[in-house]
This record gives sequence, structure tokens and C-alpha cells, in this order.
Amino acid sequence: MVFEENFSVAPMMEWTDRHCRYFHRLLSNSAVLYTEMISADALIFGPRHNLLVFNNEELPCVLQLGGNDPKKLALAAQYGQDYGYSKINLNIGCPSNRVQSGAFGACLMKDPKLVAECVKTIQNNCQIPITIKCRIGVDDMHTVQGLDNFVDEVSEAGVKLFVIHARKALLNGLSPKQNREIPPLNYNRVGLLKKRRPDLKIIINGGIQSIKEGQDLVKKFALDGFMIGREVYKNPYILSSLDRIVFNSEVKTKSRYKVAMEMADYIDNFMKKNEGNVHSVTRHILGLYNSLPGAKEWRRILSENARFSKNGDILRFATDNIEDFIYSKSLILA
Repeated sequence: MVFEENFSVAPMMEWTDRHCRYFHRLLSNSAVLYTEMISADALIFGPRHNLLVFNNEELPCVLQLGGNDPKKLALAAQYGQDYGYSKINLNIGCPSNRVQSGAFGACLMKDPKLVAECVKTIQNNCQIPITIKCRIGVDDMHTVQGLDNFVDEVSEAGVKLFVIHARKALLNGLSPKQNREIPPLNYNRVGLLKKRRPDLKIIINGGIQSIKEGQDLVKKFALDGFMIGREVYKNPYILSSLDRIVFNSEVKTKSRYKVAMEMADYIDNFMKKNEGNVHSVTRHILGLYNSLPGAKEWRRILSENARFSKNGDILRFATDNIEDFIYSKSLILA
């Protein structure tokens, strides 16, 4: 499948699972969605189907892999291709201790030759595109030469698209949470990379708070797209305007109510398969009514009752409740 990544929702551990991605797809037809990072070992030795199964509605969807063994990554990528994923993305940006202990993630920026070898081996076994998500650097890596050398080496292996998180990864002394704010973001560095390598697709990521902010960065640095993570998860309804603003689509924007009712139907179907619980779905949509009157009560109803529910009725109840409250507020203000 050929598609441009003008906008994508970032891969987020424990967040962007198939339920979350289905929800995001209801809000945007055009956003490119990513899985959580899945280690190659988990796919080879673990519950492969549970990790890879997804809803066809999520496409285009990118499978993000973690690992440092070329043969294992190639096998994991082949599994992803067989399941129907649109692309394979290698995580060369995660700074967590667990990832570091496995010698992959951001620490692989220090070994571009190994990353290039991983890419070549994957390409020998897969026909779908391979992309990279990395930082602008790691630890004391030179901010200019380090990123340039990494991108040059890996692009020679055949990678044409890089998602660049515009912050260095500091692997010693900082938690992943701290590393989301320290050191400062450096969007200019991503712009310099694009200027030096206009032949590559460069997607910017890190700290972007709105669709407009992302568009402004793309325009300022002549980039090929932008990716938002945490802000989309916290305030998912920002995706509802994405198709119109970024992709010039004339598709009518869905109301929050319609999205919630479609998710209730999704829960009904999911629960019939006896594969989990209602909370595993509703936990991803708690931000749908953020900033509106009654949002706190809506979240409370779902948080306290979803674990004991057998279908989507709890979501229907909570949503009817908040819609009635919003309507009554509008009458008072009128």
C-alpha cells in the first residue's frame, strides 16, 4: 500500500493498541496509525496472534518493532507483513531502561552499521517499506555529525522515511518520563536534516500540541509531515478536524456522540468474542469529551463501571447522560 505520512499518531507503549487505533480511525480516515512497539522476541516466542491481530479499519497501520538482531527482526517483520500491516517501523528512539537492557531502542543510534544491517536483512525478507523512528541524538553524540552519520548510513541501506523525535535521548540519569521534557526540543535540528537531505521523507515528532502547530513546523522547515502522540491520546477529538484541515477532505466531521455510539457497537462485537473486558476499550476514550461540561462525570461513570460491564451499554448510558447535561447547559445559557 502506497500512502503519504502527512500526519500520524505516534506509537505509545500500553496505549496505541488495536482498540485505541480503532477509536482514532473513527475520528480520522486519513491519519496513519502505529502499533505500540513490539519486540521481535515477543513475536517469535510469545503470543504472536494476540500481539499482531488488528481491525482492518485501522489501515493504513504501521507495525513498530524493537530489537537488534537482524534475523529476528526480519522474521518478526515477515509476520507483520503476513498479517497485513502497511509498513514496518524500527524503534531507534525509546530510552526506557527495559529497552536499554535489551540493547535496542535509542541506544542503537550509536551503531548505525548494525541498524543498516537490520534494515537490509528485513528488506531481503519483506516487500513492504521499512522506516525508522529515532531521536536527534543520544547522550554525548554530536548533535550535527551524529544524526547526519546515522541517517546517511541507514538511508544507504534503503530507508527513505525517518520520523525524528526532536529531542536527544539521555540514557543515564533520567527516567523516560523526565526524558520527555529534558533536554529541550530542537526542531531546528530536524529542519537542518531535511535541508541537507531533501531526497528523504522527514517527519517531525516531539512535543507538538495541536494540528496547527504541526502544520506550522512542516511549513517552516519544508518537512514531509508531523506526528503527535500524547496530546492526541489526552484530547483525541483534535483528530476530528484533521481530514478537513490537513487532507482537504470534504467528509463531514463526526460528532462526539456519533463516535461514542460507534465505539459502543464496537464493544458489543468485541465482547461477543470473549477476548477481554469493556475497560480495555473504554480506557482509551476517556478524553473524548475533555473541556466540555460534564466530562468529569462521564469519565467517572466509565472508570467505575466499565470493569463490571458485559457490553457497550455503559458507554451508551454515560454518553446519553453527558449529552443531556450539555443540552441543558446550552438552554440555560441561551
